[in-house]
Amino acid sequence: MFISNAYAQAAADPTGGLMGMLPLILMFIVLWFLMIRPQMKRAKEHKAMVAAIAKGDEVVTQGGIAGRVTQIGENYLHVEVADNVNIVVQVQAVATVLPKGTLKTL
Repeated sequence: MFISNAYAQAAADPTGGLMGMLPLILMFIVLWFLMIRPQMKRAKEHKAMVAAIAKGDEVVTQGGIAGRVTQIGENYLHVEVADNVNIVVQVQAVATVLPKGTLKTL
């Protein structure tokens, strides 16, 4: 009288789990192409640029200091920012390599 009848449930849809994960998979794919892939490309280009720095190149650091490379170490660069004024900068802190002669126009 107070006990209800128990009925068997319908069989689960075999694609139900995959269809529930589909939005997450699509979001990951979109994030990959919009965020992760461009960031990896920029990092690869920066690494190649840093590896190609040579003595005499004109560079701008991430802090905005422009100067000419006088010495190159494994992890540090000596950058001449004025006559007889050298600073030591980490190699990874170089933002851009300027074309030759740019410092004379500044």
